[in-house]
Amino acid sequence: MAERLALTLSPPAMVSSFGTHAATSSLIVPGTSAAAPSTRLSFSSSSSSTTLASLRFLRSSPPVSHLFLNSKKRLPVPLVSERGLSAAVTPKCVAPDPDQLKGAREDIKAILKTSFCHPILVRLGWHDAGTYNKNIQEWPQRGGANGSLRFEPELKHAANAGLVNALKLIQPIKDKYPGVTYADLFQLASATAIEEAGGPKIPMKYGRVDVTAPTDCPEEGRLPDAGPPSPADHLREVFYRMGLSDKEIVALSGAHTLGRSRPERSGWGKPETKYTKDGPGAPGGQSWTVQWLKFDNSYFKDIKQRRDEDLLVLPTDAVLFEDPSFKVYAEKYAEDQEAFFKDYAEAHAKLSNLGAKFDPPEGIVINDGSPESAPEKFVAAKYSSGKD
Repeated sequence: MAERLALTLSPPAMVSSFGTHAATSSLIVPGTSAAAPSTRLSFSSSSSSTTLASLRFLRSSPPVSHLFLNSKKRLPVPLVSERGLSAAVTPKCVAPDPDQLKGAREDIKAILKTSFCHPILVRLGWHDAGTYNKNIQEWPQRGGANGSLRFEPELKHAANAGLVNALKLIQPIKDKYPGVTYADLFQLASATAIEEAGGPKIPMKYGRVDVTAPTDCPEEGRLPDAGPPSPADHLREVFYRMGLSDKEIVALSGAHTLGRSRPERSGWGKPETKYTKDGPGAPGGQSWTVQWLKFDNSYFKDIKQRRDEDLLVLPTDAVLFEDPSFKVYAEKYAEDQEAFFKDYAEAHAKLSNLGAKFDPPEGIVINDGSPESAPEKFVAAKYSSGKD
């Protein structure tokens, strides 16, 4: 999803706007707490005994145009410079703390209400989990939801360009709740973003174990492209490798109702439309839907109709109504939002568990049995409109 955030992190973490980001951004490293004067993060040890030694800083680069899809052209690899900071090793997974998970969830909700960063948080969780290969048994070589995306080698993959901003956004939450692993935090942020944008409640479980070193990152190329020569074949090749079905491919595609694409950053979309010229955040880009910060079934309706030239339709979007198997589900979701929400919630939960190693093995659920209040429905009209 081609969204970028202007981030200035100082307690409490604040985001200046949705749709822009600082000219320079730094790689977030486990075991540190961050404060950010203007464009660079400075780091201090979370323990007085920790010795700072070496940390690679990653400059920002354009994100891809889709929540879960690469740009049609390879984006520039971020520049890296050396600086003498932390050599602290990422701590191994500790027993998950339900209270800390609940606290982290509330902090994520607070950030969403002020930053409107729903799309980039969804993308963060999807891209950490989406490297899973069902044909590889060994962990972490099989990829998946293991927190590896926080490390520089994977963060530099073209498909992950711009996600350093999502890491910076949630790093203060990780610092505040050390009992929450990165793998859990990524998936918690993604599911919470969907729910807070008016989407369904995702049946999540937690307790994912983090990988501990950059050498645990998967090779580049496991995420799908937006404009392959044969979109249907490509989507099946990639998603079948993850163990997902045609129904799940189409349901997950429905999350592209969130966000917008900027051609100068991703190679897709218009520089500006009547739906994006007023922001929020930096104006511009092209959205898939009119209310591009609201989670509903508009994505399927708009692709089916294709009556509005200001709405984006990529090859991997159009194929959902062209391929006979995909079309069955796309037509259903265009007509029945309740069915879409049900199937999406199941598919999202499945995706979030791909490749994960849980401790305890059965995972934990953070809903404590008392009825939770439904998330406040996102009033997208406050942030995006169809006014000419």
